[in-house]
Amino acid sequence: MIDLKFTVNYKEINITVAENLRLLDILRDELHLTGTKEGCSVGECGACTVMMNGDAVCSCMVLACQVQDAVIETIENCADDEMLQILQKSFLECGAVQCGFCTPGMMMSAKALLLKNPDPTEAEIKKALEGNLCRCTGYIQITEAVKKAAQLLQHI
Repeated sequence: MIDLKFTVNYKEINITVAENLRLLDILRDELHLTGTKEGCSVGECGACTVMMNGDAVCSCMVLACQVQDAVIETIENCADDEMLQILQKSFLECGAVQCGFCTPGMMMSAKALLLKNPDPTEAEIKKALEGNLCRCTGYIQITEAVKKAAQLLQHI
């Protein structure tokens, strides 16, 4: 067992968990934040993408010990985060949400990009999202949604 102290969606978490747990397991099973999805379990699909210390990471690839003192943001923060709200609205308006399974990971990857690069090119958007798979083939709409969100955020 390992004692962890970290922040999730601006809330301090103190928890004791098994050492072999992944961040994904902690979020879903211990903290009941189920917006983060488990897809491939090997860091290939991006469904479990969250932000950790400002970077997009596949939570299935982050071990419990790596979470110590980290700042984690999940899709559940959407209700309280203006950038995520704008991304959410842009995804809906551009038809970038189909089955929705990939959407939380896509939005977290997009937010990480826009925090570092508020005016990305289409190529930069595609590069930032390349670790996120969409089985419904909504890549054009997803890219358009991120582009639209970037434009809207520039006017705030």
